Amino acid sequence: METEVSPATPAPRRFFAPLAYLPGGWSDNVAMAVDARGFFTQVVADSADDGAERLGGVVLPGMVNAHSHAFQRAMVGLTQVAGPGADNFWSWRTLMYELALRLSPAQIEAIATWVYTEMLRGGYTHVCEFHYLHNDVDGRPYADPAELSRAVLRAAQRVGIGITLLPVLYMTGGFGGQPPRAEQRRFLSTPDRLLDIVRTLRAEYLDDPMLGFGLAPHSLRAVPPAPLHDAAAGLRAVDAGAPIHIHIAEQTGEIDACVAWSNQRPVQWLLEHEEVDRRWNLVHTTHMTVDETLRAAASGATVVLCPTTEADLGDGVFAYPEHVRANGGYAIGSDSQVCRDWQSELRMLEYSQRLVLRQRNVATAPGHSTGEALFSAALDGGAKASGLPLGRLAAGARADWVVVREDKLAFAGRSPARYLDSLIFDHHAPDFADIVIGGHSRRGALEGDNYRAARAAFAQTLRDVSGN
Repeated sequence: METEVSPATPAPRRFFAPLAYLPGGWSDNVAMAVDARGFFTQVVADSADDGAERLGGVVLPGMVNAHSHAFQRAMVGLTQVAGPGADNFWSWRTLMYELALRLSPAQIEAIATWVYTEMLRGGYTHVCEFHYLHNDVDGRPYADPAELSRAVLRAAQRVGIGITLLPVLYMTGGFGGQPPRAEQRRFLSTPDRLLDIVRTLRAEYLDDPMLGFGLAPHSLRAVPPAPLHDAAAGLRAVDAGAPIHIHIAEQTGEIDACVAWSNQRPVQWLLEHEEVDRRWNLVHTTHMTVDETLRAAASGATVVLCPTTEADLGDGVFAYPEHVRANGGYAIGSDSQVCRDWQSELRMLEYSQRLVLRQRNVATAPGHSTGEALFSAALDGGAKASGLPLGRLAAGARADWVVVREDKLAFAGRSPARYLDSLIFDHHAPDFADIVIGGHSRRGALEGDNYRAARAAFAQTLRDVSGN
């Protein structure tokens, strides 16, 4: 009788980085081993080259884009004409609704494919897609309720970027269960319908290390208390560790309406009515009291900041010093896609603090690097926001990294201790020698036929839907 022989487990691929940013800081001569699924099995500093594939540059962990609305990439540049009266978030939102009602599934996929390509070029290796287009242009659910979710997943897979899909729950037009507006019809859903999408797609992509799933109650104004609780509890039953993302405390008008409805501010209400813990991600939070800041930090929730979008929309400025002093964590995101690289988001985060506080190097303690403080915090927060083992060059994490060119002019004459300061604050277009996700180079998405096809499809979509 013959004995069956199991296929041999492929040997880990080996890489060698002369200089890399590890969880403890900069390290020389780093040997990295990556298994067949794309995860680090070993990362060791002060190692010999030993015939491994040599990475020709400075190696940084991949950054998570913790908040994205991919379809809004198509409206960049269309909202910079002053309207009558106060031009603010609410007037911008009207234009966003108009765009959302013009997009076909194929156009949504084309936009997502291009913006994910741009994110890859900007150094992001994973995106948390806050996805709230679910229905057809008439507001009817598709025969497959996950049709538009599948469109953004296909886009991410085509580009090769990792993705955490966050189907968005949107039910009402304002606090107190106000009826939704007609222009919100493509967003509307129920907890059960979205949980079914999550269950279905998780089962289909169970073994794909590039994908994660969570849920996103859009905001307290769009989700009444009972469905909010049901959605959070339902997700916990599907996956106890899956992330929950919610827009909150972004605008003063939102604060005022929440107080009128509940006699509480949004963050205060959420902390007192839901079990907010490290699974939760509070997006924007540009208007919190000191008490809310301290309590949110103590809960373990991650604050997700989108500094370039918050500046573009006139949202306000996050209370960074209070949050960090309370050991609060934060991540960054591209939100409305006015910017698609993490260096610009971190630079804007620091600069916005300088303008408000009239101080410099707000993000760190005396004698420490501002760039490293910003970068390290965003890595940690982004990993939490994704719900996946990301954001570090260490055993057990997915093998995502970017390679900065060895001849980077911003590094000339500087020690590694100044590299992240130079990368972030020497303003220049992103220019990485390689982007690696799951141990595989994604250069192919940034050059050649695939790149040209993605660019052409996006350009055609803009011509078809922009109306300007």
